[in-house]
Parts: sequence; structure tokens; C-alpha cells
Amino acid sequence: TQCVSGCVCPGNQVLDDKGGCIAAEDCPCVHNGNSYHPGESIRVGCNNCTCINRKWHCSEEPCLETCSVYGDGHYTTFDGKRFDFEGDCEYVLVQNYCGKKSLNQGTFRVITENIPCGTTGTTCSKSIKVFMGNYELVLSDGHSDVIQRTPGGKMPFQIRSMGIYLVVDTNVGLILMWDKKTSIFIKLSPGFKGHVCGLCGNYDGNGNNDFTTRSQSVVGNVLEFGNSWKVSSTCPNANRTKDPCAANPYRSSWAQKQCSIITSEVFAKCHSQVEPNEYYQACVNDACACDTGGDCECFCTAVAAYAQACNELDICISWRTPSICPLFCDYYN
Repeated sequence: TQCVSGCVCPGNQVLDDKGGCIAAEDCPCVHNGNSYHPGESIRVGCNNCTCINRKWHCSEEPCLETCSVYGDGHYTTFDGKRFDFEGDCEYVLVQNYCGKKSLNQGTFRVITENIPCGTTGTTCSKSIKVFMGNYELVLSDGHSDVIQRTPGGKMPFQIRSMGIYLVVDTNVGLILMWDKKTSIFIKLSPGFKGHVCGLCGNYDGNGNNDFTTRSQSVVGNVLEFGNSWKVSSTCPNANRTKDPCAANPYRSSWAQKQCSIITSEVFAKCHSQVEPNEYYQACVNDACACDTGGDCECFCTAVAAYAQACNELDICISWRTPSICPLFCDYYN
């Protein structure tokens, strides 16, 4: 609450943040530094919260959790564990073909194909493949292609555009948001909690055991974890890559200056809700690493990933300008 009791106010009245006296039940509620009057509602995730008697009263609908992959191999699992993994291969992002189940007992599999995007060994997602039933959806080169492997059966997903994203809605509680470049956001319904596996983790609410390998063992090494989810055993194992800013020192100061927007006042509303330093460091690494062209695109993707994380918590930041990662609104409208 932003109200305080004091002897200057009569009866059960209290001081508000402007120095006036109001009834205690008229005190506002606070969310992300903003005040809301009694009776006002806000959206938090998939739930509505209403300010009543200085406290938020929220609905308790189960929400979809998100796994994100962006830029030069930056991952955040469904349970919120962040890690970097850079391998030149196809990898399972998420599937419900896990444990001792036979392949025909699962309903979906999402795979990312990574390719080098710089000279220091960094890799970016080139394409996303979604397997459901007898259908395969390929997201690559800014386009989506549907492949029906055997005749029959209704297509299990719908594809639509939403701003800069291509959104894939499925009939099993899986949603994908793709920026048509190197960012993918995978949302999964609570019914899959504890029943999925892959680089996105096991979605059991505990980030400490997200490094679960294909053989169902929990490891502490990100390379061992990531390499276990190769689609093809003939791919080489990923190794630690060079520090891109040390390898390209001439890009380091430019990268730090550009990426400082993440820790600046522009995103101040979000800093207390989404820790910015890891996103800033990922941005610097990406801006240094993309040394074969597309350096501005790598920077913009990294900042957009932080903006999207803020947006997931209903903190909308207007950060693009005509000189910083502009969008041509007429095209997207």
C-alpha cells in the first residue's frame, strides 16, 4: 500500500502519497510501480486481478508457461532456467516422447536446426520444425510450409500473423510465436507439466532439474545436456565457443553502447520484474558475434527478446525509434 497512518488524519483515515487524508479502504494497490484505485483491474499473465481494500484479489486460472530461444543460442526453459548452448546440428526443443514411452504415444515434437552465424563458432536457429500426427510444419526463411506425410487427418494447427510474429496455434495446447528470424517462443498448457523433455526442460516447476538428458539423467554440464538432444548422432558434439567480444575487440565498445538500452531508463519499468543484466550480456555477446553481416539484426533481436519477456508480464515498452530497430508499420498493418 502507498498509504500510511498518521496523527494528522482523523478517525480511521490515513495519509495517501499526496499528503491528503482518505479512508483506509480507498487506498490504492500498487503493481510494477503504478497505483490503481479500488475496483480497478489489471491483467497479470492469464489472470485478472482487482484492487479491493488495498490488496490484489486475483483469479487463479492455470497459465501457459513459455520457453524462449533467441539469437546466438540463448535459451530460457519453461521453468525459468537460462543458459547458452551453441551447437551446429538439429536439436529437440520440446516433445512429449519422453522416458520409456514408445514413439507412437507422444503427440508432438518441436525441433530447431542451428547453423553458424559468425566466425567465432556461434550458432543461430535457421529453422523450426513441428511434428504433429502425420503433419510437419517447417518455419524457415521467413515462411511456413506444411508437409502432409500420409493422406488423411485434419491439419492440427492454424497459422496467423500478429505484428512481427507468425503464430502457430495447435489443438493440443501448444502455441509457437516466431519472429521469422532467430527467435521462437513456445507456450505450453499446464496439462503437460512434468510430461515433456528437450532443451526447453521438463516443465515441472523446478528449474534445478531442467538439465535432464535424453537418457533421463540430470546433469550439471550444459554441453552434456545440450548434446544429448541432438536429432542425429552423426552430428559433431558442440564445444565451448570463443568469447565473441574477445575475438572481435573492435566490436566490443559498439556492442556495449548499443545494448545499454536494456539497462537504461527506457526499460526502467521492467527492471524490477525481469532481471536485465543477463539479457544485456547476451545482447553484447550477440552484437560482437555477428561479424559476417547482420550485426544490427542480432542487436535488435536481443533487445526484442527482453521486451518480449517484459510483455509477458504485461509491461509494454515502446523502445523502437526511427534510428533504433525501426519497424515499417504500414507493412505490418
